Amino acid sequence: MADIAVGIDLGTSYSCVSVVIDGQPTVIPNEWGEMTHASVVSFLEDGSVLVGNAAKKNIITNADNTVYSTKRLIGRFFFSDEVKKAQAVMPYTIVEGPNNSVRISVRGRTFSLPEISALVLKEMKAIAEGYLGQPVKKAVVTVPAYFNDNQRQATKDAGRIAGLDVLRILNEPTAAALAYGFGRDVNQRVVVYDLGGGTFDVSILEIGKDVFEVLSTAGDTYLGGDDFDDRIMNWLAEDFLARTRLDLRQNKYCLQMLKDASEKAKIDVGQAGVATVHCPGICQDASGAVLDLTQTLTQDAFNRMVMDLVQRTFKVCDEALQSARMTAADVDAVILVGGPTRLPIIRNSVQHYFQKVAMEGVDPDQVVSLGAALQSHALVDQATETFLVDVTPLSLRIGTVGGFTEKIIEKNTPIPIEKSKTFTTSRDGQDRVKIRVYQGEANKADECELLGEFEFSGFKIGYRGDVKIDVTFEIDSNGIVNVSATDQETGQRTSTTISLSSGLSESDIQKSMADNKNVTLAKHRDLPAVAR
Repeated sequence: MADIAVGIDLGTSYSCVSVVIDGQPTVIPNEWGEMTHASVVSFLEDGSVLVGNAAKKNIITNADNTVYSTKRLIGRFFFSDEVKKAQAVMPYTIVEGPNNSVRISVRGRTFSLPEISALVLKEMKAIAEGYLGQPVKKAVVTVPAYFNDNQRQATKDAGRIAGLDVLRILNEPTAAALAYGFGRDVNQRVVVYDLGGGTFDVSILEIGKDVFEVLSTAGDTYLGGDDFDDRIMNWLAEDFLARTRLDLRQNKYCLQMLKDASEKAKIDVGQAGVATVHCPGICQDASGAVLDLTQTLTQDAFNRMVMDLVQRTFKVCDEALQSARMTAADVDAVILVGGPTRLPIIRNSVQHYFQKVAMEGVDPDQVVSLGAALQSHALVDQATETFLVDVTPLSLRIGTVGGFTEKIIEKNTPIPIEKSKTFTTSRDGQDRVKIRVYQGEANKADECELLGEFEFSGFKIGYRGDVKIDVTFEIDSNGIVNVSATDQETGQRTSTTISLSSGLSESDIQKSMADNKNVTLAKHRDLPAVAR
């Protein structure tokens, strides 16, 4: 294989890497045959880093130094509600970085979110290189369709830090549709219902021959399987509290045991209709007696526990259908993506909502990675004919007076796209113009996501209103926003600077790339868990 590129599904809970071999998309296993790998990073005492399924075992025994579910935090501001939620339940330390950014503090070091994600991507890269027997430098990396610009840029930065040339940031539901449509001569409107560990997306696509056109997308970037686990965890904790007057949630070690048991119970109840939860020696009472936690979770109890979460997904489906000017009856096929879609309550509810049985033969854990591999192959192999039309999930806006915003590019607009708007100076002798750029659907600025503040200078200085500046807003095929400005009179392009408040500067990225090269990935399959 001369020029090779892989597809990576960088998930909240699990990640997966695939490649096209002899025209067929193929999931790449690690040396132990595992196809999916926990998106968990455990920092060991000797300075090495353990990533993947072996690292997941350390969530309980090395809780303070084992980091997971960071995809829920990437590209977010420290003051956001999502970060506050994570601080309340995560055993590792979340701290504030420069410009309201989020950092993880582990073993005396502070890491940005892209640096943590880069370690997972580095592991995926190593798995691919071990399997293919050659260096892998190019990749398509997937993100939830509803990720905003900050989150997409942070994911792309993570790829660079991991030593990858990220050819494309691809929406997960679009990747799933590519894998679904591969090798089939279909002409259908399909819905991709993508419920992962931490995020939920729904996209509606029209597939015809080799053309994949996204009609609409909608999502919730803080709704996923983790929330189902939390419901079980709280139920177990409340029951234990009522019986023993001990709150297991007050101890990080007990909390991790509960979380681990809750995830297992969710899977068991989905497969067998009932789950027996047993956590021996979970804590001690005031007299020093060791207590066990034993409980039985039935399918009915679980369904009641999570039904409101399931209903939240259908509000998002309503929104996507409305944007596409369709009803559920107009859909030809439903594709389920993400591990939680294996739960009977999800499958039954989706069937009831769309009045269709979801497609069989599509592996919800691997389909996104396979689609990403197809897209990466198409980008390096000119002979491949696949035409992909994606959309921007969120409206692009600019700030106006009084704390309001004006819409520049409508959500669900096909990308890439660019639009220009003319600005004028507001006072005599003005030598620079400042514009705040937002993403979101609200008219009020404080209800949208601030992407950054753009400052334009270098134009001719004149009287108020005399100087006209054309500002071009562009959303590229990765869904990432770019801005340029031109002085109308001279045609001169003015200098453009953006301060992405929670993003990494170029010097930060270069330093992280250098640091990442020195990180040793622990490779021992049966490495003993590190004591706290």
